[in-house]
Amino acid sequence: MLRISQLLKAILVATTAAGATASLADSAEILQLAQVSDGFDAEAKYMASCFACHSTGAAGAPKVGAGMMSEWEPRMDKGMDAVVANAINGVNAMPAKGLCFDCNDDDIRALVTYMLETSM
Repeated sequence: MLRISQLLKAILVATTAAGATASLADSAEILQLAQVSDGFDAEAKYMASCFACHSTGAAGAPKVGAGMMSEWEPRMDKGMDAVVANAINGVNAMPAKGLCFDCNDDDIRALVTYMLETSM
């Protein structure tokens, strides 16, 4: 009797996990569609996810703002793709995606572009 009870519990857990995974996959797909829409606002997302470190230079982050391009130049020597890859994967003290957990790779590229343009 104990083995049947354990088996039923295992089946219930597996079924629940499968249903939750399917729901998360559906949610992720919807979120992905929302991120690549024309409604992405790099400035608003910068203020929500990047500002804390990039406005102050915390933990060595290159500062963003008029005249701050000198902080970005050593990074840009590696090229835009390398800078975006670092932003996506994290580098030094910067966590992956810089705490923009709902950003996709194109969003991160848009954020880096926004920070560079703002720093000229």
